[in-house]
Amino acid sequence: MTTNTNQTDSIHNNDTTGTRTVLVTAATGKTGRRVATRLAAQGLTVRAGSRTGTTHFDWADLDTWEPALRGADAAYVNYYPDLAAPGAEEAMRVFGELAAAGGVRRLTLLSGRGEPEAVRAEEALRSSGVELTVVRAAFFAQNFDEGAIAEGVAEGVIAFPAGGTAEPFVDADDLADVIVETLTSDGHAGLVHELTGPRLLTFAEVAAEISRASGREVAYVPMSEAEYAGLLQQFGLPEPDAQWLSALFATLLDGHNASVTDGVKRVLGREPRDFTEFAARAWAREA
Repeated sequence: MTTNTNQTDSIHNNDTTGTRTVLVTAATGKTGRRVATRLAAQGLTVRAGSRTGTTHFDWADLDTWEPALRGADAAYVNYYPDLAAPGAEEAMRVFGELAAAGGVRRLTLLSGRGEPEAVRAEEALRSSGVELTVVRAAFFAQNFDEGAIAEGVAEGVIAFPAGGTAEPFVDADDLADVIVETLTSDGHAGLVHELTGPRLLTFAEVAAEISRASGREVAYVPMSEAEYAGLLQQFGLPEPDAQWLSALFATLLDGHNASVTDGVKRVLGREPRDFTEFAARAWAREA
C-alpha cells in the first residue's frame, strides 16, 4: 500500500526545457482517454498512443514502441489485453528497456489486484531502472456502461462468472485522477497504490443499483466459467482467448479481492466515489 504525498515538486516545476511530454498507451480506452484529457488540461504535451491515432502505438507491434517513447519524459503504461496475459512479462521487460534507453524518467503502470502473473510483469518493468509507480485497480464501475458488459446491461442482463462474490468496484475517474497525480507529482516512485471503491457489492447488488438509476429492470445472471467462455466465443472471441479471459475473471472473483482499501484517499486526500454516484451519472438520462 501507499502513503499520500503532497509534494511541491512535480513534472511541471522540475522542468527546465519547456512543456513536458507524456506518452499515454491505449489512449482510446476507459482509463487512457481519461488520463490523456486530464494531462492535457494541466498543460502537458500528451502523446495519445493508439493503433489509429497520430501517435501510432500497438502492443502487438513492437516496432511502434520506440518511436512513441522517443523524447517522452513520462509514460502511462496500460498493457493490453492484461498484465496477467501470456507474454506480458516479456513485453514489460522490453518496454522498460526501450523507455530507459530513450530517456524516459517516470512510468506509471496499471495493474490488477490479486493477480500473481501481473506482479511478475510489474517486476519485469521495474527492472528497467526507470522510476516506476504501480497502480493496482479493482474491477471498474465503468465496465457496466462502457464495453462488452454494457451491451448486456442495455438489454437488461448482466451475465458473468462471479457467483455471489462481492467486489469493491472502483470508479475509472478516481483511477485516472490517481494516475495523473503519480505522473505529475514526486513522491510516488517505487510505490504500489491499490485502489478500490468505498464498499463491497455483489453483481446482484450492482444490477439493483443500475435498475434504480436507470428506471428499468436489470438482472444479474450468474454463469459458470465454462458457460462464460462459451458466451465470449459466441461474440467472436477465439476459443483460447475466451477460455483464458473467463478463467481470469473467475479467479479474480473467487473472493480473495473482497476487501476495500484507502488507496484513493491516501493519494488524493478524498474518499473514492461510490457506485451509487457512478450509476446516477451514467444512467441519469434514462431515469
